[in-house]
Amino acid sequence: MTTKNQTANGIVLILLGTICLCISDALAKSLSSFYAPVQLIFLRTLVVAPFLLVFVWRTAGAKALRSRTPRLHLFRGACNVASACLFYLGLRHLALAEATVIAFLAPILVVVLSAWVLRERVLARNWLAVFAGFGGVLFIVDPGAESLSVVALYPLGAAAGYAVMMISANYLDRQETMSTMLLYLVISQLAVSALFVPFFWTDVQPAHWLAIVGIGVASTAGLGLITQAFRTAASTVIAPFDYAAIIWASLIGWFVWNEVPTLGFYAGAALIVVSGIYNTLAHWSVSAK
Repeated sequence: MTTKNQTANGIVLILLGTICLCISDALAKSLSSFYAPVQLIFLRTLVVAPFLLVFVWRTAGAKALRSRTPRLHLFRGACNVASACLFYLGLRHLALAEATVIAFLAPILVVVLSAWVLRERVLARNWLAVFAGFGGVLFIVDPGAESLSVVALYPLGAAAGYAVMMISANYLDRQETMSTMLLYLVISQLAVSALFVPFFWTDVQPAHWLAIVGIGVASTAGLGLITQAFRTAASTVIAPFDYAAIIWASLIGWFVWNEVPTLGFYAGAALIVVSGIYNTLAHWSVSAK
């Protein structure tokens, strides 16, 4: 049973994790006009991979370096690279908070893919929540503004790629540890991005290396903190705090780029958050029975 201290620690961890991820996204946005998304992904994984390899080796041992499903890990890495590329393209054209909240459609898309790929039963009220989530995007993106509507497809595509990656986790070896999954995800990202980065390579300016290292460190730290949060406390309690990223993204966007969200943004964000939380909690309540 989860204690109050564990719950409090889990909440703190997930809040810190979302802050780290938002910092990583903000740094990526600041460099998005200088480098192609695939180059940023390649560089961030190149910076982190050696340290993660050593960390996993020392904490989990040589057994964590072996996997029975390497091809599936490679597929998940490819999905993650595609998702991140689309998200970084969205950051180039959209406010940080707008791209962040649209990408939060991923948990809602997981419901759609669960019904289609995993053949899971989805109730009518869950489908209503799905439609409400997509309705939230219409509040954020003015359908009459053609250019804005088109660039909004980038974070939407990122959400779809992330949802595919999450669904594919159902086919991973159940005996694999979290360390193994994280390590193979990073290595797969490095391998996939390395295939394409020569076609988009731009020499890195010396002044940008600190931000590039920051992207890698912050994104890995954020993922690690959030993972630990879900291992520390009950998922149903701490999952809603993942949406705190929208708050951090709004604050960073306002402070750094003077991005002020509209009323439509808040209305759309509310629909996406409520529908996402509802479907997530509904899924866990069914799984627990």
